[in-house]
Amino acid sequence: MSHRKTLLAASIIATLCVSGALYAQDTTQTTTTSTGVGALTRSQDTAQNSGNSAANAKQLATVTVTGIRASLQASMDTKRNADAIVDAITAEDIGKFPATNVAEALAQVPGVTLDRSIPGTQRVSIDGMDPSLNVSLLDGHPVAQAVWLFGDSPNRGFNYSLLPPEILGQLEIIKSPEARIVEGSLGGTVLMHTVQPLDVASGTISGSFGANYNDMVGSSRPNGSVFYSWHNSDKTFGVDVSAGHYEEFTSREGMENYGYTSVSSLNTSALAAGNTAIQNELNAGQIKPGDQVPNEVSASNFQQTEKRDSVLVNLQYRPNQNFESTLSLMYMRDNLNNVNQSMYPWATNQPGGITSLVEGPNGIIVGGTQAGTPCLNSTTCTSTANTTMDNYARGSTVTTKGVDWKGTYYGDGWRLAADLGVSASRNPMTQANKEIYYGGAFDWSLYSGAQYTDPSTANNPAYWADNGWGGNYETILYKSRDTYGQVDFSKDFDGFFNELLVGARYASHWESQVENAFTGAQVLTLDQIGYGGLTNLSGLSDLGLTDSFITHVQTAGYNAIRNAVLSTPGFGNARDANVYFDNTWAIQQQNTAAYVQANFGTDDVHGNVGVRFVHTQFTSSGYNVPTQCSVNDTFDCVFPTGFGWVTQKSSFTNWLPAVNVAWNITPDLILRGAASETVAYAPYNEMAPYFEANDNVLTAAGGNPDLKPYRSANFDSSLEWYFNDHSMFAASVFYKDVLNYIVNAATIQTRVNGSWTLPGYLQAAGNAQVAAGLCTAAGICQYDVTAPVNGGRAKVKGGTLSYQQAFGDSGFGVRANYTYSDGSTHTGGAMPYNSKNSYNIAPYFEQGPYSASLSYNWRSSYLAGGYVAGAASTYVDGFKELDGSAAYQINKNLSVSFNMLNLLNSKYYAYLGSKTQLSEEYVTGRQYMLEAHFKF
Repeated sequence: MSHRKTLLAASIIATLCVSGALYAQDTTQTTTTSTGVGALTRSQDTAQNSGNSAANAKQLATVTVTGIRASLQASMDTKRNADAIVDAITAEDIGKFPATNVAEALAQVPGVTLDRSIPGTQRVSIDGMDPSLNVSLLDGHPVAQAVWLFGDSPNRGFNYSLLPPEILGQLEIIKSPEARIVEGSLGGTVLMHTVQPLDVASGTISGSFGANYNDMVGSSRPNGSVFYSWHNSDKTFGVDVSAGHYEEFTSREGMENYGYTSVSSLNTSALAAGNTAIQNELNAGQIKPGDQVPNEVSASNFQQTEKRDSVLVNLQYRPNQNFESTLSLMYMRDNLNNVNQSMYPWATNQPGGITSLVEGPNGIIVGGTQAGTPCLNSTTCTSTANTTMDNYARGSTVTTKGVDWKGTYYGDGWRLAADLGVSASRNPMTQANKEIYYGGAFDWSLYSGAQYTDPSTANNPAYWADNGWGGNYETILYKSRDTYGQVDFSKDFDGFFNELLVGARYASHWESQVENAFTGAQVLTLDQIGYGGLTNLSGLSDLGLTDSFITHVQTAGYNAIRNAVLSTPGFGNARDANVYFDNTWAIQQQNTAAYVQANFGTDDVHGNVGVRFVHTQFTSSGYNVPTQCSVNDTFDCVFPTGFGWVTQKSSFTNWLPAVNVAWNITPDLILRGAASETVAYAPYNEMAPYFEANDNVLTAAGGNPDLKPYRSANFDSSLEWYFNDHSMFAASVFYKDVLNYIVNAATIQTRVNGSWTLPGYLQAAGNAQVAAGLCTAAGICQYDVTAPVNGGRAKVKGGTLSYQQAFGDSGFGVRANYTYSDGSTHTGGAMPYNSKNSYNIAPYFEQGPYSASLSYNWRSSYLAGGYVAGAASTYVDGFKELDGSAAYQINKNLSVSFNMLNLLNSKYYAYLGSKTQLSEEYVTGRQYMLEAHFKF
């Protein structure tokens, strides 16, 4: 047994000794039944691995509160009565505080931070941990989720933007694990509960309809939802239906840069082209050989129209007090088609045209000039300046279906529950790309972008065209499937230990993708593709970027880009072998678990102690292709032994002890302590043998089937003071000692450029890569490859402060929280998504028919991943957001609300190393939502 495990076991024993001493001081020895999460040990919630008591099921129905105070009190009561360290929010929180999705509602919880790298919040961190290291469950079961963005890196973090908040009644965030809770989380477990039909009045119908508007795109979209619930007069059978339609037009506008090149390397290529401008500046001491030059500054415009439809049906059967059964059916279809336009004047692609470079702080070149001559109506332009505009039309429709059943039999002091279900999600993504070219001269700045020397020519579509390469068309069929089944048994006892829980669970997750790229698209001018006029990117104006970035040519949009590629005569016959072999993979994870847990309690102390056994098996599959086949980029390949479709298996066994103790020092003052050991797992694709490359910028991402699970010893404690029915102050501390923390390692790998044999690629990009010394004439290139490795130990320590209070009968109140989280690997490196400081302040007012609230969130800088395949990990600067909400209750059946999000239009700024080394910066605009709500 390792020394670390010995320390954990000793801590658990010490905690039990404290609880035993407290019990010995209680001469009455009265057994109490806790509510909240503690009571969920008697629930049907599979996440809690036991069956639901009728009393607790009714408690969930109380989320149909009618005011902010009642809502906050319900959330506070859940926290107060729990055995573990828990936070909760209710449906009213989602409705009365500014939020468009579940993630934004979770931002009100201490320790929760959001990453806003793209419109539609996806990633949620808890206590400073990577979003992939959380577990999110809907009514106790997993929900399969396919990747929605072409080229994005899959992660285990739940994509809350795909889940309509209308179907939820309450959410709980469990921060200190219990043995009965599903494994897989280092940060926290998010339990999302839907409303059950036997817990609300028969004939209940409610819903909303309205519109949302984004000021940066100047467009509004409709949304609406309806909930209906019915049960018979005996309350033995009921059904409820939640249905919703949501649309949102979003945009992300900004500037990007893909990597840096040293001045010395750039000068070598410039001298080879007969250009001495860089050498002259080196000789004059104006710049240094080791200075880093941004490869390009890119004007980026991402636009997406989301159309989401969802239906959730619950059928509940309770013929008597001894038996209960629920069948849940789920269907979600989320259309997320988008267009991503990146216009990047290259600073390093044509060294022969560089006339000057400007050195800035920290050895970063922050500006320069590029000479060049534009070409009129030419698809074979040669110039010493290179501006390339990528135009990606991406089709994305995520379809998710699920069926889940749970049944519980209540005996005399015992319960037996069974749960099983399956959910599947698929997304047949597509991506059409037209990469047009302009050869005119420009000045560029890392602070303000590029400005063309002759704007009138640059804004003339006749000077833009494909340049030897007509783009391509790619498809990814992405699939995800979860199946599970479990059995739970609990038995009540008299005495200090009042309940014993045992259970077993099997879960299987399958994730796969098949990627194809079709080449040979026709070479066209911009007019032939479809000219869409000049841009008017107000977001770039807000960032202080140049006129050429704000106003430049563009295509006619999604359909024009797709048609220009797909209308090529005979298109679709030429399929790229390297893309298929490198990016087609599958992985299955199978978890077999069993647990035993004892709950204990008196009037003054309650909690639980238990252990969970988990056996995990991974099966990773992908292609291993001989080098010669990659060089020839061909499907006509003979695979020797050990090549072709290969499969690798690995398995791991873990024992996970956990203890939680809550001591009621006084009726209003509660001290909690918890110790546990947990495991979590790397994102699925990271465990697959794949290689996803961006041939234009020579970056790539790879997988590693040899990754081991994360393992962590965790210690948590909190002190909570409930000084009236609507008010509390709480302080908590947490410490996580992670034995195996997976990190991304960057390496330089010599690989075959998969695009080298594509028609026109050499002229468009390859020749410049050869001139820069990055590739050989045969297309053997130096790729910056990022891949995960077993990174050794890491530690996270920190704490939270949370406060909420209603100020008498004034109608005013406030809730606020602050989180400190200090995380680092054993080498001192940063941990992804870990902000050292974050806080939220949310004052509110509610009196009579009026209610209003504000919410201000801020988080300090943190490490995040690269945006495109293999892009270097970036740091994100501190981010702030101000949101507001106002509502008016017309009568008991009707109300209206107005939500305002991102009122500051805050800048998302990412950098490499120092803040002077730009990676990307974006704004997404302010969003306004006007809705009418009804309830009968």
